[in-house]
Amino acid sequence: MAYRIGVVGFGKIARDQHLPSIAADPDFELAAVATRAGDPELGIPWFENPAELFAAMAGGLDAVAICTPPTARHAIARDALKAGLHVLLEKPPAATLGEIEHLERVARECGRTLYAGWHSQHAAAVPAAAEILSGRKVSRISISWLEDVRKWHPGQEWIWEAGGFGVFDPGINALSIATRILPMPLFVRSAHLLVPANKQAPIAARLAFVGERLEAELDWRFADGEQWTIRVETAPGPIVELRDGGARLFVDGAEKPVGSNGEYPSIYASFAALIRAGRSEVDREPLRIVADAFLVAEREATEAFL
Repeated sequence: MAYRIGVVGFGKIARDQHLPSIAADPDFELAAVATRAGDPELGIPWFENPAELFAAMAGGLDAVAICTPPTARHAIARDALKAGLHVLLEKPPAATLGEIEHLERVARECGRTLYAGWHSQHAAAVPAAAEILSGRKVSRISISWLEDVRKWHPGQEWIWEAGGFGVFDPGINALSIATRILPMPLFVRSAHLLVPANKQAPIAARLAFVGERLEAELDWRFADGEQWTIRVETAPGPIVELRDGGARLFVDGAEKPVGSNGEYPSIYASFAALIRAGRSEVDREPLRIVADAFLVAEREATEAFL
């Protein structure tokens, strides 16, 4: 029998990724939506807020996918777990490390599954890259995550507020891949953040990690397409490069076949497997790196973003 799932928050990522993945997965059935934006007219119950959803659908839901901005996720996920529901969290799973640690405790106490769905970790090239790099000595890392915020986050003012992550909202995708494929942890040595004069969150960031030549560049001002690459050099070799957000794999400059794995269908397959196994899976490392970057960062004001 399919798990009856509700979606909380109905922005672009819910419409474009979660709903098609739910519809294509026989393990799930979309049962309700909660969004302040009005009834999306999907032919299922709609509620203006999560509290109404949990109350009205008591006994009629098995799980929820939380797709709200990160600052709202902790309270919603806590209430969902206490209502007896399994919880899938969009990335980043919470606004702070303390919030996600608390949710893990609540999930254990309630005997429910909590899953932090880092979609970029499900990109097609990630498993192969992790296998190649396993046990190797890394001599250099270069992460370039460059895109145009006007294209990918139009009108999303929450993303510029404190707790909205700014350029780290996409940049954490790169960090989620790096933490999955690298044979060692990353520790932030220094960070430089560019913050628009009229915003709270950075529009660009440069990170240096402990070690030699381990760096990341994140920038939302890149208007010439996208550059989502992670290049890892090992000693004595090979050089492993992931391009297009982890969709393509290159080893010593030659592209290797990796298939065409869908990120969000893979997330839902993993979520179903965790529910069946009675387990939770919460990878906190990408969020930890972002938190560390904000702790040690030098901040520089730049021109206002309009």
